[in-house]
Amino acid sequence: MKKTLYSLMLSDDVVREIDNLAHRRGTNRSALVNQILAEYTNLMTPERRISDIFRQIGELLSTDRELVPFVAPNASTMSMKSSLQYRYRPTVKYSVELYRDRDGALGELSVVFRTQSEELLAAMDGFFRLWKRIEDELIASYLPRPAEYALYSGRFTRTISLAAGRDYTTSDVAAAISAYVRLFDRLMKGYLAGSLSSSDVRDEYILWLRQGNSIL
Repeated sequence: MKKTLYSLMLSDDVVREIDNLAHRRGTNRSALVNQILAEYTNLMTPERRISDIFRQIGELLSTDRELVPFVAPNASTMSMKSSLQYRYRPTVKYSVELYRDRDGALGELSVVFRTQSEELLAAMDGFFRLWKRIEDELIASYLPRPAEYALYSGRFTRTISLAAGRDYTTSDVAAAISAYVRLFDRLMKGYLAGSLSSSDVRDEYILWLRQGNSIL
């Protein structure tokens, strides 16, 4: 959304209170004034859209026993934590970043894990590579642009794009992201625990698609 510099005549008392509120919310004066005016005129700004999506994801996951959501006010990124059923229960952190510019991908999902176990690192590396192969086979042709994947030491990333052909509300986006992270977390845990084979993971992904979940 294009922004232009404007001059406003405001009282010192108003500016002082705006600055105090902006500081508490972790933003600046211009951004807060823009947000207040957008809310007053009921204009959907990129910042408001992201905030609404994250709020709804938090509500959808509020009763989830596996994923614990966290989002800071006015942030473009939210996180979810999950624990692996593996010896000392290492933590996996999911981070969802949504872009303000919607011309390209909607955002990016990152999966971050910390462990000193070479065995676990190798198993997670194998799962991430399996996940990419499954998605290349099953959903790549439905996305408006190919998903971009990256695998670093202890970090897996994937861009998020919604399938073309329909309009998505903020509720649709929140539901799609929540369902996708739940699926990823469940199948990754099953694979690492040895209860799901590579073919099981693929079959579960196909079943999930057939249940009408949105392709990301």
